[in-house]
Amino acid sequence: MYAMDDIGRNTLAMVLAGGKGERLSPLTLRHAKPELPFGGKYKIIDFVLSNLFNSGIKRVYILTQYRACSLNQHIWDSWGKWTGLGEFYVPISPETSSESEAWFQGTADAILQYQRFVESADTDYVAVFGGDHIYKMDIRQMIYAHRMNRADITIASLEMPAEEARRFGVFSVDDDNWVTAFTEKPSRPETIPGRDTCFSSMGNYIFSTSKLIDVLREGKKRFADLDFGKHVIPLMLERGDKVLAYNFNDNLIPGMKTGERGYWRDVGTIESYYEANMDLVHVSPQLNLYNYKWPILTNQGNYPPAKTVFDDDDRRGMNIDSYVCGGCITSGGIVRRSILGPLCKINSYSLVEDSILFDNVTIGRNARIRKAIIDENMVIANGEEIGYDADADRQKGYTVTDSGIVVVARKG
Repeated sequence: MYAMDDIGRNTLAMVLAGGKGERLSPLTLRHAKPELPFGGKYKIIDFVLSNLFNSGIKRVYILTQYRACSLNQHIWDSWGKWTGLGEFYVPISPETSSESEAWFQGTADAILQYQRFVESADTDYVAVFGGDHIYKMDIRQMIYAHRMNRADITIASLEMPAEEARRFGVFSVDDDNWVTAFTEKPSRPETIPGRDTCFSSMGNYIFSTSKLIDVLREGKKRFADLDFGKHVIPLMLERGDKVLAYNFNDNLIPGMKTGERGYWRDVGTIESYYEANMDLVHVSPQLNLYNYKWPILTNQGNYPPAKTVFDDDDRRGMNIDSYVCGGCITSGGIVRRSILGPLCKINSYSLVEDSILFDNVTIGRNARIRKAIIDENMVIANGEEIGYDADADRQKGYTVTDSGIVVVARKG
């Protein structure tokens, strides 16, 4: 029987990080979705890579595509230096490959294009994970369930109420969690036997290596835009392959608090991205980033500590209920319930509330910012107001969502 560490060493991971994230526009006009900041200092992709690293899976290819250059640079700067002999975290994409691959036509097609890496890895298992979700997971436990059940594919499954499951792909399962059918966004989702909840796909898969190669080859003969959800899983069910649903609620990591179990966020819209970030500044957020037994890793940067400046009655630098990253200076302004990325500066008499500032944002004197997301390197003029008048914000060229979030993004 494999020990947990042996399972990690006997697994190759392929991380899908090539999506555009169109529903996050205009933030993704210049960034790939996995590269967007989360919690100030992290990138979204750091969560899946940290889960792999903490699980002892250190042979990892990251398949990038859209706006790949800066995302690749982040991976090289952060993850490339943390592996040892025979281990790697390597970004590969059509635009950077030494060969002339076509752009990925679907999630499974992306793996198929780099099948040679899978074949040469000499591992028993392949973990195919998405690069754009926020969660913590000991992936070894999922691989162990895959091995013990002798499954051909094991799918990470999120247990959720039926009314919520309509937005996702839903599995029908038997009493032992073997998948019998898969339906995309059903109007009446089938529940788990004996429960009033459903299993929805998290887009994370464990394959037995030989089975993955076999099914991708067969699938490509039938579908040009080969996709795991639309094509591969139904094909495997059609063939009679053993398809297992792994309940993410059963996954436990060291140091996990009770309320954190089952935490998973698809931050695919401005609203969901904003809400997941804002949850972090609560007194007891559901996602605990202070669990040092399962750290989220990233490129720290060589930044000085954050600091506040001035302590006069009408000019006091204060950060209240906020995440403030290294290199930030709150100079006589007030920050409440906000997240400041590295190197931000908040100038005197200004007010920032319920907002997310990316790297190197400067807020001018007497400015007032409320419920906003501000892109990196932006300079907000002295006296400017954002988040107080939606019509005025739109006239300035900002994006305002139905819920009143104002997105200030770089142009061009």
